[in-house]
Amino acid sequence: MNDLYLYEKELNSKNIYNIGGVDEVGRGPLVGPVVACCCVLPKDFVLEGLTDSKKLSEKKRNIFYDYLIENTIYGIGMVSPEEIDKINIYEASRKAMMLAIAEVRKKIDLEYVLVDAMPLNLDIPSLSIIKGDAKSISIAAASVIAKVTRDRLMYDLDKLYPMYGYASHKGYPTKKHIEAINKYGLIPGYRLSYGPVKDVLNINNER
Repeated sequence: MNDLYLYEKELNSKNIYNIGGVDEVGRGPLVGPVVACCCVLPKDFVLEGLTDSKKLSEKKRNIFYDYLIENTIYGIGMVSPEEIDKINIYEASRKAMMLAIAEVRKKIDLEYVLVDAMPLNLDIPSLSIIKGDAKSISIAAASVIAKVTRDRLMYDLDKLYPMYGYASHKGYPTKKHIEAINKYGLIPGYRLSYGPVKDVLNINNER
């Protein structure tokens, strides 16, 4: 069993407390922005059951989200579908993370950054951790905030365009989602550089 507090404890032992955990969500979806969060937990923070957002039920994520929003310092970074098409999803994910970190640095003096998987060029010490959202409590917290933030954007979209089913697939390329875009076409906000979206554009161009 991973000790999710291990990285933070080690840094705390060196008198480093303003630690930003950074994660992003939304690389795979065909629609909407990629969303990143940088989250700084208070000293001696403990939240029983908090882990990688993908391992939590939606109900649990929402409960943790509310608690984290009230009790942590955090920043959100988003990069639009249009920019994802221009700079690619890898660079867009990196940019969203940098934006989230910049938001936090407006609020506090960030001393260290723990990042899920992606190396970042920062002027403060940082560590990239593979599967970091399952190994660091700060990154796990960031993953929950990022995931719930993006999911809520999809629920808003679902209210406007219920026939696409965004509430259930959250923009990911499921069979139902592909069928919906083939049937109804593309609304604004799709990532035009993504394969399934290109296919719909090609079919429409051939008609």
